Amino acid sequence: MILGVSLLIATLVLFALLRLLPGDPTAALVGVGADPEQIEAARRQVGSDLSLPQQFAKFAGDLARLDLGDSYVSRRPVAGEIAERLTVTLPLTFISFVLAILIALPLGIMAAVWRDRWYGAVISVISQLGIAIPVFWIGILLVTVFAVHLRIFPSGGFPLDGWRDSAQAVRTMTLPVATIAIIMSASLLRYVRSATLDVLDSDFLRTARAMGSGFAEALVRHGLRNGAVPVISILGIELATTFLGAVVVERVFSLPGLGSMLLLGIEQRDFPTVQGVLFVSTLLVLGIGFAADLAQRAIDPRLRERRRGAP
Repeated sequence: MILGVSLLIATLVLFALLRLLPGDPTAALVGVGADPEQIEAARRQVGSDLSLPQQFAKFAGDLARLDLGDSYVSRRPVAGEIAERLTVTLPLTFISFVLAILIALPLGIMAAVWRDRWYGAVISVISQLGIAIPVFWIGILLVTVFAVHLRIFPSGGFPLDGWRDSAQAVRTMTLPVATIAIIMSASLLRYVRSATLDVLDSDFLRTARAMGSGFAEALVRHGLRNGAVPVISILGIELATTFLGAVVVERVFSLPGLGSMLLLGIEQRDFPTVQGVLFVSTLLVLGIGFAADLAQRAIDPRLRERRRGAP
């Protein structure tokens, strides 16, 4: 129910914002010297001659049928182009996400457990530096080292055969994945450290140790589950941010993903392309948030009881 209402509100906001942008979508269909008859025919074709309520009704009806329209430039269905681009953007996002978790979880726990030692402080300082460095700068640095000087990986692009040429696809995705994983793990590490510190200072962990459990056993059996609840919420936010931020990384590495499709659509004033990409991105972000909420309820029974109205 909440997901449906959020999607409806997002659709309204998306529709309103796109109509507030300067410029006429018919500019992608007619030339500079078009006469009034051609302009009016183009407006009828794109539906900009209708009133705003009529435009929204058509927009919502098309979305309900999963019809994102046809591109003004390529004349291809936008939904098909988005599906092709997602084969690049989704692997880039989720592989980076998994790699960042594998890096941030152990380092965040170690930074909390060793907070009074110099190596715990070093981990925290490195994570702060990782957050401060722009993602495009990390990408350029990795290209300079591993593509230009060492010539281990390509500097950008994606094979024409896509994932059918799996070896080359993996090589071209290595540096983009590393770029996102470095930035994301630095940010995530702080939250893991904070959640672990809360667990280390908790009464239930001291009670478990007083009853004879060792430190590692008490932390694993009682601490990780309690600390996972706030971290999962942050994971959902980080995953959504990574997906939206992939536009910058795709631009740096010339990847034919959803981000580059959006930028190209904006440059060409391709209204259906921009509208379709933004809607799919919004849908994915809302879906990620909903999945994170379900995961929290599965881990913490208190949230399930609260949902049922238990005191």
